[in-house]
Amino acid sequence: MPKVAIITGGIGSLGTAICKALATQGRVAVAAYYPADEEQVLLWQETRKAEGHSDLRAYPVDVSDFDSCATLVAQVEAEIGPVEILVNNAAITRDSVLKKMDKGQWDAVIVTNLTGVFNMTKQVFGKMLARGWGRIVNISSVNAQKGQFGQCNYAAAKAGIHGFTLSVAAEGARHGVTVNTVSPGQIANDITKAMPEDVLNQMLAQIPVGRLGTPEDIARAVAFLTADEAGFITGANLSINGGAYFH
Repeated sequence: MPKVAIITGGIGSLGTAICKALATQGRVAVAAYYPADEEQVLLWQETRKAEGHSDLRAYPVDVSDFDSCATLVAQVEAEIGPVEILVNNAAITRDSVLKKMDKGQWDAVIVTNLTGVFNMTKQVFGKMLARGWGRIVNISSVNAQKGQFGQCNYAAAKAGIHGFTLSVAAEGARHGVTVNTVSPGQIANDITKAMPEDVLNQMLAQIPVGRLGTPEDIARAVAFLTADEAGFITGANLSINGGAYFH
């Protein structure tokens, strides 16, 4: 039977690329989306069908809500099958310099980007251990490694993700469950497309390979780490940033 994969933040540009990569790999890819995005999901599904990916599923979840995550996993397990692959990709930004950042901006990012990883992983990890197989990939960021002006909340949450990865990887290692982090650099998306040319050129000047990454660059790495053959890779942090930051 094909293994079932949940991808949070599944209808964004990166989530979509990951869903398609895992579906191509033979997985049943489930895009988990924020409930308020219901109308966008209909268009997303139509677009995927036009691309030949009519097999992609979509379910709502609020990763900041533990019970919502439990409901998602229960629905997927009842309607499709056991969740054997989890990609924690959902994230938000509430950028501000610390001097002006309010507690709401801090809390929103920490709860969604970091606590959300716990909320989702908690629903599937024990069952993966019991079955003796599982793949978890947590999406962090280059900004977790080098910091970023005006993003202390985002950088802190994304840095915390890899600490979580390391600890859970140690717990899962003897049971066939791998846990890894992927840390993307600057990726081409709607935000970068809207940037003024001079700002974009300044960004590109900081990337040695001379281009922005693509969602597919990241999705290929996720597919690699979630492959059946990737069982000897756990606790790793794969940096995909075009050489913009070495560590």
